[in-house]
Amino acid sequence: MRIFTRMLTLVALLLVLAPPQFAQTAVDPSGHWEGTVEVPEVKMKIEIDLTKNAKGELAGTFGNAAEGVKGLSFQTVAVDGRSVRLVLKAGSDVSTFVGVISADGKSIAGDASQGGWSAPFNLTRTGDAKIASTPKSRAIGKELEGTWNGVLATGEKDMRLILTMANQADGTAAGTIVSPDGSGVEISIVMTQKDSNLTIDVPSVSASYVGVLNAAGTELVGNWSQRSASLPLTFRRAGATNEKK
Repeated sequence: MRIFTRMLTLVALLLVLAPPQFAQTAVDPSGHWEGTVEVPEVKMKIEIDLTKNAKGELAGTFGNAAEGVKGLSFQTVAVDGRSVRLVLKAGSDVSTFVGVISADGKSIAGDASQGGWSAPFNLTRTGDAKIASTPKSRAIGKELEGTWNGVLATGEKDMRLILTMANQADGTAAGTIVSPDGSGVEISIVMTQKDSNLTIDVPSVSASYVGVLNAAGTELVGNWSQRSASLPLTFRRAGATNEKK
């Protein structure tokens, strides 16, 4: 099991130019879309949710239940007439979906490609978008606030991880985790603290971390779990003298 690289192992996606379109009225793609990517010998089921954010800009998320991925944010959501372009970075390679919305606005068909692979995809709009709000946690101790660095040894590749946690003005806490060796995208987390014990849930990739803060407040020692795998993982406070380079 790999973190952030295996998430889309089966998702062989995009870099295909959309077919040329004549000027046409823009179609609002907002909604919940379900369908498949026809990778070799299998139809991979996917879910895509598109909506407008607080700024009025289109945004969206990607899901692949078979890989435990849900609500993973697209980096780009662009619509030109009935042409749609979605860019997702869930690993070291960028994935792009390029398709065309049908005249009745009920389906999208196109190509998905990644790293030289290309496969057709088809989506059907089934209802309103199902985009979860950014998770919030109860306030954490000041000893946990800040940036923490760790390295997850997957057996095939060491993955650097950067964990950031902070209390918010409204009395809650928020945090993210990102892998510079994977997607490079910050993913929201949920934190639960009990004394020196910390549990982190990463809903969008069905992963969790359980660790214990040492007496010096410089290390979180525990295990990262994702699907059926569990791997040891130690986070060290950024700038700590015992931080490994």
